[in-house]
Amino acid sequence: MMNTSWFTVIAIFVFSSIYCIFSHPKPELWFQELFPLKMCPANASMETFYGIMFDAGSTGTRIHIYTFIQRSPENPAELKGEVFESVKPGLSAYANQPKKGAETIRKLLEMAKNTVPPSHWNKTPVVLKATAGLRLLSEPKAQALLSQVRMVFEDSPFLVPDNSVSIMDGSYEGILAWITVNFLTGQLYGQEQQTVGTLDLGGASTQITFLPQLEETLTETPVDFLTSFQMFNSTYKLYTHSYLGLGLKAARLATLGALNLEAFGQTYRSSCLPRQLEAEWYFGGVKYQYGGNTEGETGFEPCYSEVLKVVQGKLHQPDEIQRSSFYAFSYYYDRAVDTDLIGE
Repeated sequence: MMNTSWFTVIAIFVFSSIYCIFSHPKPELWFQELFPLKMCPANASMETFYGIMFDAGSTGTRIHIYTFIQRSPENPAELKGEVFESVKPGLSAYANQPKKGAETIRKLLEMAKNTVPPSHWNKTPVVLKATAGLRLLSEPKAQALLSQVRMVFEDSPFLVPDNSVSIMDGSYEGILAWITVNFLTGQLYGQEQQTVGTLDLGGASTQITFLPQLEETLTETPVDFLTSFQMFNSTYKLYTHSYLGLGLKAARLATLGALNLEAFGQTYRSSCLPRQLEAEWYFGGVKYQYGGNTEGETGFEPCYSEVLKVVQGKLHQPDEIQRSSFYAFSYYYDRAVDTDLIGE
């Protein structure tokens, strides 16, 4: 398990990746889109520079303000420090109020203005990547939110690169997580690389990514689950897939039969819950009433059947993963701590 906070390192790749040599047969399909070259200031050879990354998740929006030191033009920038803040709910909660949603970004940008010296404002890139919360919205609602956020960015004194506000594809999330974990654990260097897979459980989606070692995995896997790219003079062909709607919160709604439905004051019931339970819960800015079955069975077996209906036929399970090592993080870590399976 890995603490969620470690994964702020993902954002570091956004600002420092241009110092590494990456390539792809069609880089415009994912890497250049994700890491636009303009994200690094033109004067990156300066001793100190900054970067601002917004992570717009399904349960909240987080800002990471990074300070980097460039000791020489030939070497990668070094991370000197980070300022972090978050707000709840996430942008998707403002699907019908895009201007109000964008105001949450404006407030976080004030923190950035207090952190980055004014002399560096127009050289400091600001970028927002939204994840599964916005992927669950209809295209018009998602784009309305992104448009309002971009207007807030353009009103700010910071550098706004092309495509600075966008929705990140679930596969990109998986690839970035895999790079981050294997970079942190030193698996991307040396002759004998023993990479590990990654399991990321978010609020609205969950990702699995690993480097297949068996030819049968490559031949039996759907083609859109495989991505090839070059990094650090090595070629990687990753298995990566994002299951939209099977994140912790969205899967809970699906089990209750409430995913993609309006609440309308209805109480959603499940055999997975205590019979006497009556409660309310917010997700994506919507309040849901839920409780246990007042009639019928409760307990493990009926609960298992409910959950099976949600996931059956939707999962691809390569045999190779049974013999592979994985790092699990995000809500996996949180729930493992909550249930005392691991320490904090």
